[in-house]
Amino acid sequence: MEIKTEVLAHPAVLELLEEHLRAMYAASPPESVHALGLEELRATDVTFYTAWDGDELLGCGALKEIDAHHGEIKSMRTTASHLRKGVAAAILQRIVDEARSRGYERLSLETGSGGPFDAALRFYEKHGFRRVTHAEKERLLRVYWSIPERQVATSVVLADARWFGTSGREKPVQD
Repeated sequence: MEIKTEVLAHPAVLELLEEHLRAMYAASPPESVHALGLEELRATDVTFYTAWDGDELLGCGALKEIDAHHGEIKSMRTTASHLRKGVAAAILQRIVDEARSRGYERLSLETGSGGPFDAALRFYEKHGFRRVTHAEKERLLRVYWSIPERQVATSVVLADARWFGTSGREKPVQD
């Protein structure tokens, strides 16, 4: 498996992103979908990665810079034929490595809750991400993602292990 930085032009990548957006809109009300569209993924503050086996696309994911100290994981998707084969883990590790090389103090993601999102939550928790406290979730959602009040209750925010101290509580945030 080879992880590449992508320019978002390959037809297989565009198709996988369309599938990702369709799935997000099928699982959530339109106002609750925060998946990035093609133009947003092409922005200079986003680095987009793809996983390949030769000419076959396996999956994708992105790292969005929130600010100089904080990155967000976006657009993680594995092709149906490669689920549970380590593709998402490899892409996630590449994103984590890049976040560390940039010196980010935190790496987080926002996702939905319930049925369609349970597998994603288990995946991120398995890979060292933990749910942040309610107070920190509210701050992150309002400051970084501008999420409407009604969506704060149903959104789940996870952050990487470096965000947490040994007690499992967040480290102080420096804004």
